[in-house]
Amino acid sequence: MNEIFEEVRTALYSVWHRRWLALAVAWGVCLLGWLVVAMIPNTYESKARIYVDVDDVLSEQLGIAGDGREEITKVRQTLLGSVNLEKVITSTELGEGISERSQMDAAIASLAQNVRVESEQDNLFSITAEVGKSGLSDSQNAVLARNVVQKLLDIFREEHISGNRAEISGAIADLNDQLEERKLELEAAEERRLTFETQYPELIGGSQTLSTKVQQSRTELRDIDANLAAAESALAAISSQLSTTPRTIAGGANAVGPRASLLQVQSQLAELRSRGLTDQHPDVVSTSRQVEILTRQVAASGPAADTGTPNPAYSSLLAVRADRQAGVEALQARRAAIQSSLASLMASQASEPAVAAEANRISRDYDVLRTNYERLLEDREKLRTRGDVVDETSQYKFDLVDPPVVPQSPAAPNRPLLLIGVLFVGIAAGAGVAYALSQLRSSFATPNKLEKSMGLPVIGSISLAVSDAAKSLSRKRFKQFAAASAGLVGVLVILLVVEIVSVGTIA
Repeated sequence: MNEIFEEVRTALYSVWHRRWLALAVAWGVCLLGWLVVAMIPNTYESKARIYVDVDDVLSEQLGIAGDGREEITKVRQTLLGSVNLEKVITSTELGEGISERSQMDAAIASLAQNVRVESEQDNLFSITAEVGKSGLSDSQNAVLARNVVQKLLDIFREEHISGNRAEISGAIADLNDQLEERKLELEAAEERRLTFETQYPELIGGSQTLSTKVQQSRTELRDIDANLAAAESALAAISSQLSTTPRTIAGGANAVGPRASLLQVQSQLAELRSRGLTDQHPDVVSTSRQVEILTRQVAASGPAADTGTPNPAYSSLLAVRADRQAGVEALQARRAAIQSSLASLMASQASEPAVAAEANRISRDYDVLRTNYERLLEDREKLRTRGDVVDETSQYKFDLVDPPVVPQSPAAPNRPLLLIGVLFVGIAAGAGVAYALSQLRSSFATPNKLEKSMGLPVIGSISLAVSDAAKSLSRKRFKQFAAASAGLVGVLVILLVVEIVSVGTIA
């Protein structure tokens, strides 16, 4: 620790002993550094924020909504491309004095480093541009920064809308080409299918369809058998009832005795059963009891003369039996036709497996081609509708949250900090030069340094005796040194004040 303290004392003594040299070097370095800082042009930053609404209600209702975030990301990535940056340069003062391609390439590379497009949130984007052209004044650079951001905003809108239109037009053209190819293939498949169906009509749709037809025929045959059994049962019931109903009634049309009442109730019972009511139905049960009571009354009254008047109940039952007989015959004919068709299908399925396989292939190829064609046709119509929406209005809405404005203060460089930094660098350079010079001289600041250097013991040291005149001269020189040092700091203060005033008056 003592050695470190001794080295520090030695360094400080060496620098103080050559303080005028250190001060001169510090002045030289500071003046040169401040001149360099003054020559650095101010850079002004302008920023704009936009909100992009990717949720388009009209497109969602039409079923043509695309991935808006992906499209906006693509526009952001291409916005800083060389083509768009060249548009910005040629339309602003950045393009002044550029006549060769190499100069334009250098300007594009420089602008690419000074422009940023960042995503602050999902739908909120910021466009920032920094401009510090040496040939322009501060106010011109500030206005130019705003113009660059505004041009990028215009390109952002145009790139999105025109990019969507170009992309949709290209996609529609590709779909038209594919549709033409699929159309030719589908027409060829339809021709093969029609030719095959002409030769083998029972194998339309392939073996899978043939199996389905067999299953459907069997199911339909079971249903017909069930219906036929019910129809035959109903026919037997009406025939049995008809056999017990007399053809004529006695007493004329105005007869009101028990026999006429019996016939009337029997007619009502026949009507109820013709409607499909079972014997357990309450109306049928009640009417049957009336028939039994009236039958006993007629038997008790004795035989009556037959006047030959037709029995309406009998006629009604005959009409019902004829209708049910026709239904039974129709079901039997339908059953015979289905049995014949089922036998033919079974024979085709068993005797021609190769033809069935060919039917499968033709049917499968036709279904696949038709499905693909319909899907491509639907996609093309969606793209056309989307293109119409984009032509009428932009698919996505751009809201300018913060428009670009002319900056009132430079974003870079931080000139006050640089000026202060130059002062410290100058002081460090002066001290370093003084210390380095002391190391080249063969003098020693302390007895210990002499003892270490010579390797011999130092018996003693003699203090410097200074006269009053020397002390007065030393004080005078110290004041001069302090004034020169204060002058260096004063120049820094003046430069800081000038910088603050100049920044406040650029607008």
